[in-house]
Amino acid sequence: MDSQLIEIRTGGREAVVDLTDEIAAFLRSVDAREGLLNVWVPHATAGLAVIETGAGSDTDLLAALRELLPADDRWRHRHGSPGHGRDHVLPAIIAPSMSVPVLDGRTALGTWQSVCLVDTNGDNPVRSVRLSFLTG
Repeated sequence: MDSQLIEIRTGGREAVVDLTDEIAAFLRSVDAREGLLNVWVPHATAGLAVIETGAGSDTDLLAALRELLPADDRWRHRHGSPGHGRDHVLPAIIAPSMSVPVLDGRTALGTWQSVCLVDTNGDNPVRSVRLSFLTG
């Protein structure tokens, strides 16, 4: 298995960050051909999604999460910024890991699909993402 921890700067705001370029660079660096890419976010307040970006879907996802998980005082988990408890519920909805097939050195995603980091936690402006390639 080849594995690398990359750093993603979200800027301390809600974000959907497309990881396509970082994933492609990682797969090239390990000379990946056929196998599985595992993507893992080692954080209690972030997750991963396969979503179209650049056409508004990423903004729509953040809006839907704001409705589903409002940043208010309803949460029992109360350290950090107001409403931070919602950030700890996020990984139960937006999973912190995923596996993607790799064929001929590239992810086997659909035309409009991108693997994205989803982060609603403004208290942590820098995130880590672990990329691991398992040869098949």
